[in-house]
Amino acid sequence: MLEILKRAREIAELVRRQDDVLIVTHIDADGITSGAIAFESLSRAGIECDIVFVKNLDLRLIEELANANRFVWFTDLGSGSLDLILKHDIDCVITDHHIPANCYYRYHLNPHDFGYDGTYDLCGATTTYLVARYLGFNYDLVSIAIVGAVGDLQDSKEGKLLGLNRKILEEAVEGKFIKIVRDLRFFGKQTRPIYKMLEYTFDPYLPGISGNERGAIEFFESLGIPLKEGDLWRRWIDLTPEERRLVISELVKICIEAGMPIKLIKRLVGETYILLHEEEGTELRDATEYSTLLNATARYGYCDVGLRVCLGDRDEAFRKARALLRNHRKNLSNGLKLVDEIGIVELENIQYFHAKNEILDTIVGIVAGMCFSKANLDKPIVAFAYCDEGVKVSARATQRLVERGVHLAKAIKIAAAKVGGQGGGHSIAAGATIPRGTEEEFLRELDRIIGEQIGSQL
Repeated sequence: MLEILKRAREIAELVRRQDDVLIVTHIDADGITSGAIAFESLSRAGIECDIVFVKNLDLRLIEELANANRFVWFTDLGSGSLDLILKHDIDCVITDHHIPANCYYRYHLNPHDFGYDGTYDLCGATTTYLVARYLGFNYDLVSIAIVGAVGDLQDSKEGKLLGLNRKILEEAVEGKFIKIVRDLRFFGKQTRPIYKMLEYTFDPYLPGISGNERGAIEFFESLGIPLKEGDLWRRWIDLTPEERRLVISELVKICIEAGMPIKLIKRLVGETYILLHEEEGTELRDATEYSTLLNATARYGYCDVGLRVCLGDRDEAFRKARALLRNHRKNLSNGLKLVDEIGIVELENIQYFHAKNEILDTIVGIVAGMCFSKANLDKPIVAFAYCDEGVKVSARATQRLVERGVHLAKAIKIAAAKVGGQGGGHSIAAGATIPRGTEEEFLRELDRIIGEQIGSQL
């Protein structure tokens, strides 16, 4: 930790000497929060800055950045392209958590370089926050950093934040920015009618309830829990502690009867993070809902809206983000229905589906992850969707698969390169872009590599 903080301080000192900075960040919740932390800390330090959001760093973009001749702060990306960045002599700093290219750069902060795991120990936002702490009095930005960590699913391993993220979380709790509450880990506890919260829960898939409005309503009726209080629909936060315990107990029974693994059932309940300075009953009160709201802006090309929400806009930007969120949840539901229709194809070591143009390439990975609730938990899921650059590949594994030796980022990078594409990510989640028509060759190679990874652990 001390070595990481020393590097963070060195990076902050270099940034502080700049008059103008271009922030380049990723288009997801972690990327938006990372960019927001960098943007706000620079603004407070009196440093002029602009921000751009990108899907990935390809050679064309790196050449454009080199020709722009500006100082660049890469957040939540850059590590995997470090060799190209250095080759093009871009004056920059990098705060990222993805697996780095095999080269050294003094102003590069990445947990992997210090023996930590970028999947669980630090995300883009928490890594960027460590630098922001040395740029000025920016301790209040810790809430946004935790939202980024949750949005990057860094709490998915044990239902809570771990490692260096935990240290930052403790700082947030001590500063009275965040409260830790052990609760149901479903989306919509702050904002949705309780039956809608369950109806739109697909991770895990609740038999007879997920995607079934009538089933969700009957579930609460069978427990004698009123859906309304007067004319108002009751939300999870409106239920009594006794009612919440009853619901959780019954959900556990349903999951057991459905044959779900105990490890998955245990993840129904875990730590949730409440942002104490946000209004109760809004999507911004709960870190999970906040991150989903940001994802809804990013996945549809409105990262600027998510950025403005992070920077405090609770009017126009917040209203726009909420509208995008409603559309996002609808698209995820439709995506799951499509997968039910086309089916998931199983190979020896992996399983996959090809959504073609039916699911947006920006959300196909989210759909893939949600499919684990009703797919084979012993094989990684690979999802394809067409995109402007060719075919977007999104792969997801379970923690159990990672423990058995699966490392999706390493596997997908090799498989993508073999067919003329690019890939990377984390052990449990990774992505790539490959040329159209190479999907079968890519699958054969990925299936082989995953088989070797699992075999090496036997």
